[in-house]
Amino acid sequence: MQGWTRKNGHVVAELSQQEAAVIRGLVGQIKDMLTARAAEAPQDELAELTGIRTGPTAPPEDRVLARLLPDFYRHDPTTGETDEEQAGAAGAMRSLHEPGLLEAKTGVAELVLETCPPAGGRVRLTGDQADSWLAALNDVRLALGTALDVEEDMPEDLPEDDLRREHLGVYQWLTWVQDSLVNALIG
Repeated sequence: MQGWTRKNGHVVAELSQQEAAVIRGLVGQIKDMLTARAAEAPQDELAELTGIRTGPTAPPEDRVLARLLPDFYRHDPTTGETDEEQAGAAGAMRSLHEPGLLEAKTGVAELVLETCPPAGGRVRLTGDQADSWLAALNDVRLALGTALDVEEDMPEDLPEDDLRREHLGVYQWLTWVQDSLVNALIG
């Protein structure tokens, strides 16, 4: 991949078969995780009557999924203090808003899977499609960064015996792909 460019109102890139496979594979995994979480939503008769969807009140136990679906209130990990005003409000907020968040995240993942050619080749995106790609790439990077314990002060090149070494290269490449897409959109 040479990077994203702007041509005739579209954002364009050429992906090799391997690059397309990496993007499709990782985005597909994120979509599967989010779809499984959506299936955990409680069946609520009142919600079915009113059309108001509800989701789980507890955050995901999986730390990668928890990173993609964070709490709606901030918690200080050191002191345990929160900006939550009433006990249980975090669960109520999650129940109300997580279904929409899941729908948005799976929607952008589906768009990437639809527009990324399985065998590689040209990707030609409208501005809205490019925004969806940015959101999906961000989700993949958040998930991969969480799984790899990526930190700000982490060296760019890990020792040969570090099992995260190969995956860190994928994380760094996705960072470059996302940055190239942002630059094409604003340039």
